[in-house]
Amino acid sequence: MIENIQCIVPKPLTLYTHLLSIGKRNKVVKLTDKKVKCIIRAKTRNDSTKNIARDMKLSKSSVKRVWMYWIKHQESIPIKKFGRSKIETDEESENLIIKVHEEQKFGARRLEKIIKFKCGKHIPHNRIHNVLLKNGLAKEKKHKKKRRKAWIRYERKHSLTSIHLDWHTSKINRKEVSVALDDSSRYILAGDEFDAATGKNSIAIVEKVLNEYGWI
Repeated sequence: MIENIQCIVPKPLTLYTHLLSIGKRNKVVKLTDKKVKCIIRAKTRNDSTKNIARDMKLSKSSVKRVWMYWIKHQESIPIKKFGRSKIETDEESENLIIKVHEEQKFGARRLEKIIKFKCGKHIPHNRIHNVLLKNGLAKEKKHKKKRRKAWIRYERKHSLTSIHLDWHTSKINRKEVSVALDDSSRYILAGDEFDAATGKNSIAIVEKVLNEYGWI
């Protein structure tokens, strides 16, 4: 009996949003220098913005932004780095960390709480640890950087104990394709093409699996 179907969540809206994020994820690809050059070459050939965006899996606004920057400056648009900018520890905080460490001789996690309690200042333990490393007051633990659990592609030991859905946009006809995969064997239990990735269509795929294999 199928005991766990990972795609089903309590709220239909949550399911719909989740499936759309899976099915449409290829359409929010980040800009790269290579893509910027390809856009400029394509626009120089008078290719349409719509076709370029579709072929490169980018938004039309991104293509327009790259092209307008090229027209104005005659150079490629600079690519901004994603993610948070690294926060440097100021000298005052660094001196405070070293002082408290000399008094307490504790690691970064405990020092974080002590500094918060005694000085009313919150310094994340990761930043504290970096300061201790910088000043030779801590050692890098290589085993903590390794993956603790080996990556396993096939999680389930037995087939038909768990399945999950995958959504993607077909490169052939631009339809939304959904397939139900057995988590153990990766065998495709059911699949179909739809005009949109919706919760209703996902449930239809699950029902196909239950009708075909539910008796097992």
